[in-house]
Amino acid sequence: MNSSKSGGFTLIELVVVITILGILAAFAVPKFIALDSQARIATVNGLAGSVKSAAALARGMSMATGNAAQVTMEGSPVNLVFNYPDSTAAGIPMAVNTSASDFTYAPGAASGTWAKVGAPTPGTCAVTYTPPTVAGSPPTVAVNTAGC
Repeated sequence: MNSSKSGGFTLIELVVVITILGILAAFAVPKFIALDSQARIATVNGLAGSVKSAAALARGMSMATGNAAQVTMEGSPVNLVFNYPDSTAAGIPMAVNTSASDFTYAPGAASGTWAKVGAPTPGTCAVTYTPPTVAGSPPTVAVNTAGC
């Protein structure tokens, strides 16, 4: 009886396996690329929720203490306008207390904006906070995820 032993894969088998792996990679890579954009969008939306909550908490503290100019949140003074945090560096960013590695905050008199660090276009992957302009109105929190 004459038996022959195979020493490995044939060239055709290797080419077929490599081709199948290439096709699978071509479909899988775009899915993973889309995940980082979705993660940035979720982070920005999460920050928007935190900003709204921090503004509401600051208003509650202001009303409870009777101080409409400033409250202390987590040991930091927070400047207020119409019982809500203002948009300066001593206002809403002190109430939110975000990590500097995730967002950069650009304060302003009319509004302040957090831009997502690492976004393709950080200016359009952002959360903008606009304090109230008249007593009795709430602040505005706008989310822009076009550049995420």
